[in-house]
Amino acid sequence: MTLQTLKNINRSGSVPAEASTFPAMLEKFKGEIARALPKHINPDRMARIALTAFRMNPKLGECDPRSVFAAVIQASQLGLEVGLMGEAHLVPFGDQCQLIPGYTGLMKLARQSGLVQDIYAHEVRVNDKFTLKLGMDRSLEHEPLTGPGGFPASDEERGEVVGFYAVAVFKDGSRTFVAMSRKEVEKIRDNSKGYQAAKRYKKESVWDSDFTAMGLKTAIRRLCKFLPKSPELATALALDAASEQGKAQNLNLNDVIEGNYAPVVIDEETGEVLDADEKVGAKPDPTAQKPKETKAEIMGGVKATQVKVNEGVTAFVVDPAEQGDVAKPNAKLATAIKAMEKATTNEALDEIYIRLEADFEGTDLEALMREYRRIKANISSLI
Repeated sequence: MTLQTLKNINRSGSVPAEASTFPAMLEKFKGEIARALPKHINPDRMARIALTAFRMNPKLGECDPRSVFAAVIQASQLGLEVGLMGEAHLVPFGDQCQLIPGYTGLMKLARQSGLVQDIYAHEVRVNDKFTLKLGMDRSLEHEPLTGPGGFPASDEERGEVVGFYAVAVFKDGSRTFVAMSRKEVEKIRDNSKGYQAAKRYKKESVWDSDFTAMGLKTAIRRLCKFLPKSPELATALALDAASEQGKAQNLNLNDVIEGNYAPVVIDEETGEVLDADEKVGAKPDPTAQKPKETKAEIMGGVKATQVKVNEGVTAFVVDPAEQGDVAKPNAKLATAIKAMEKATTNEALDEIYIRLEADFEGTDLEALMREYRRIKANISSLI
């Protein structure tokens, strides 16, 4: 079965009998996983571990098989293995499957960004020696409790977890770090929509079964806010944020297999997802009041419709017939794309993108990310 067949299955809204389950789709379209994977990852291994992850969670069998396949393809494009290794996980969300990066997956993507030499995180326990110094000469020292012979003591001997920290080492040898107390991590946990839902329905959450791993992930996620982010790391962080806030990731199979999936937008200050739907397939409220529209002139007399989107928020929609120079392509974005197209290796492309991404936001950043992926795919095909 071809790539076009897979696209047709997604558009039709129905799945043929020969691909009506995720295992069947995996067998039929295994080539798409190979197409999405970086060259250093074995597609047969990726298919096997995806099937194992699927079979270990019976709830995934209740999800639309296309959404499970889309999550596996997205994991493949990020270069993350799903399942027990902890790089990424397949998690049911209603009748859809979500891709949740683990803290080891986030660290892997940070290392692969090109500018981060190493990244790591540890928990601090009550009997450890821990010293944190901030200000002009920041430092962090952690000496875990040791036992006979100087070897690390057991977790039971070291005592309960009191905090977490994460450290990044850049290629030039400089370092940055974040440290978080247990109370701070628990506050983030308590605000997680996934955790709240688990408590509401009296189900065990991953926070309950593996608090330490979730605390490490929380520290890594905060550290990543201060790191140069590759498109892969930015996508993984956005997928994770949507899940934490109980929002749909909207992994569309067509966008994913074409490498055009654009993650939801995150507010850098609050970590909130700005444009994800509250529910998968949520329909607009027919009783909702429509925005008020008035005519206005902007930018040298160009006519536009002034739309009041929300209290204190106004948008201007320019009539296409009136756009003139306004409709010209974004010159800054076009220049950035040309700069990326000059790259002849993936490493050079990554460095160019990381330098450029700070200058863009919103839809321009999404467009830059899509072009990055297109150019990277072209370079990879020549290697």
